[in-house]
Order: sequence, then structure tokens, then C-alpha cells
Amino acid sequence: MNTEPSIYFAPFQGITTAVFRQIYARHFPGVNKLFTPYFANFEPGHALSPAKMVAMRNQSESGIEVVPQVLSKSADEILWLAKVCEQLGFKELNWNLGCPYPQVANKKRGSGILPYPEMVDEILGEVLRDINISFSVKCRLGYHSPDEMSALIPVFNRYPISELTIHARIGRQLYSGTPNLEAFAETASQLQMPVVYNGDIFSGEDYDRFRNWFPEINLLMIGRGILNDPFLPSLIKGFQLPSNPGTTIRAFVDDLYIAYRKERDDNPSVLNAMKEYWAYLAESFDEPVRVFRKVRKAKNFIDYEEAIDHVFGNFHWVGSENRPSAIPDSYR
Repeated sequence: MNTEPSIYFAPFQGITTAVFRQIYARHFPGVNKLFTPYFANFEPGHALSPAKMVAMRNQSESGIEVVPQVLSKSADEILWLAKVCEQLGFKELNWNLGCPYPQVANKKRGSGILPYPEMVDEILGEVLRDINISFSVKCRLGYHSPDEMSALIPVFNRYPISELTIHARIGRQLYSGTPNLEAFAETASQLQMPVVYNGDIFSGEDYDRFRNWFPEINLLMIGRGILNDPFLPSLIKGFQLPSNPGTTIRAFVDDLYIAYRKERDDNPSVLNAMKEYWAYLAESFDEPVRVFRKVRKAKNFIDYEEAIDHVFGNFHWVGSENRPSAIPDSYR
């Protein structure tokens, strides 16, 4: 029996761009699927904007499948994007019912649609009647309360959803507090499709604790944990890490920086993109606050390059293995 998990790299708006996915996949093994940040605000029947087409340019990266994600409360929008995905050669479209941010949720999109199971039912019915590629869903345990899942579970079970990813928080929590493993267990036990767990897997110890309680769950979606430590999928799968992982990290961030400068014609927005990512990556250095402060102060490309030289010359990459576990010893 194969117990090695399948690991999906969760999407992050503004970070896991097409360039990021390409450079990440070139440097780090262990991920089975790469999910795009969500597509929204497009008009069915009209060509996608050049920026959206760039975001969908590759169906795989270094052999890793790429899965587009859609944020919508319209079956027509979802079906139209699914047709575009099919024509481009994608095998799967993922529906975002998990985005927790109020500007999205207040419009009954993302996790904001979860209190309205009749809307979810209607959309799934229309989409899964006509879609020609796999359709997966990413959701939370509810928006206001995990009790909302009691009405959603029979809806999800009525349809041939290929996989259901559950972030084990409610929408109103955003990313605060701890995952609700009790509610996740109750929900997962009633679902009839493959369930993917998402929430606070930041280290190998977190994964071991999770598997201790959920040995039957072999699908993981990880976002912030991989942004903090790009080696995390390799750690979880027991792959051999390089003898000097800091050298690999340096090569990765240098390649990412160069690729962004090329893609954006040296637009200063490159600095914002790199700083946004370093807010996560700094967490796996020995002095994360000082590391990120150094990068954040960069005002131009020369400043940034000098800051990176300083970081790798004066601080040490320690990875994720010494951080306190985010998963409790027990949830029962």
C-alpha cells in the first residue's frame, strides 16, 4: 500500500503567479499539483485579458500538473472558463469556496456562499451537467459556523466532484486561531468523494501529527507552509535534501527575481512581489524579523540585491523543522 501523500501547492493571490510556479517547480520536488490564484471578473464569451492568458500559459511545470481556480457565483461564468481550460489542455478546474476576505465573502463569493447551500446546489447542478473536465472544490468548514456544513454535505455528495479540499477553519477566522480538527473529522467522515486536508501544515512534525489522527487522509493542500519552507513537500515525503539547502534557496530566489525583472521589464513592482514573498520565506531563517526588515527596506534593485547578499552572508537558513508544531497532540 502506497502511503506517500499527494501534496498540492495552494494558490496565493499575488504570489503563486505563473512565473513563481515555473521557478518553484524547477528547484523543488515533492508537489503533485500547482493551483493558480483564482480567476475572477471576466466576461463569458469575451477573450480573457492578456494578463489572464499569461497566468494560464502552462498546463504543467517540470511535469507537475497546473490546476486553474475560479472564484464565481455564476454557473455560466464557471462553464465558460471550464471550456477555455479544456481548449488549452487543462484537465481540471477548481471552484474557490474558501476565500475568507470580507471584500469577497460579502458578495456571496468564496466562503461567503457557504451559508447558502441552495445556491451551491444550483451552481453545482448546472456546472456538472455540462462540464467536460474534472471539477474540484475548495471550501472552508463554513463562513459563520461549522454547523453550516450539515446542510452542505448532502449537496456535495449529490454531485461527481473529483476532490473536495477543506480548509479546517471557518471564513470569519481568516487565518487566526487553530484548525478545527473535530469539525473536519465529522465532515470528512460523511463525504463520499476524495477529501483533501488544508490548514497549518508547517513542518514534518505537523504532518506526522496530522497523519496520527487521520491515517486515512492521503491528500494535502499546503500554502503558507511551502511559502515559508519550499523544501516542506520533500521533508514530508522523506526525500533527501541537499547538503547545503541555503544554497538552493539562494538560487531559487535569485532565479525568481531575475524572471520577474524580465517578465515586467524592470518595473519597480518586482520589488513589491519579492518583498511579499520574503514576508513568508524569512520565517525559515534563524532571525526572521531581522531578515525581513533588511529586505523590506530596499527601495530599488541595487538595494534589494545588497540586502539579499547581506541576508545570505549573515543569517542562516534553518528550515521548518525546529518550529513549534501547529497541530495539537489530540483533537478528541
